[in-house]
Amino acid sequence: MDLVLVALGGAAGAVARRVVDLWVTDRAESAFPFGTLVINLSGAFLLGLLFAWATERDVLPREVRGPLMIGFLGAYTTFSTLMLESWRLVADPAFEYSQGV
Repeated sequence: MDLVLVALGGAAGAVARRVVDLWVTDRAESAFPFGTLVINLSGAFLLGLLFAWATERDVLPREVRGPLMIGFLGAYTTFSTLMLESWRLVADPAFEYSQGV
């Protein structure tokens, strides 16, 4: 059951990532991948905060940690996308982010 909950958290994290990316990208109107930057910074911050709460204060029940921290935030913060978009910017500065990955 734990794997199913992590998978559901991952699905929700992937959808959240796409929604936030589109929202930020629409407002930034730039070739720089600001959506990915916002996602990775916010996700890393949340993961660090939740980890500290879970380990130091025992705020999160163990049953919630995997689906939330591994599933949701793992899918939400995919640094591989940041690397791909950074490589595209270096390889072709004229690349329009709106073209998609």
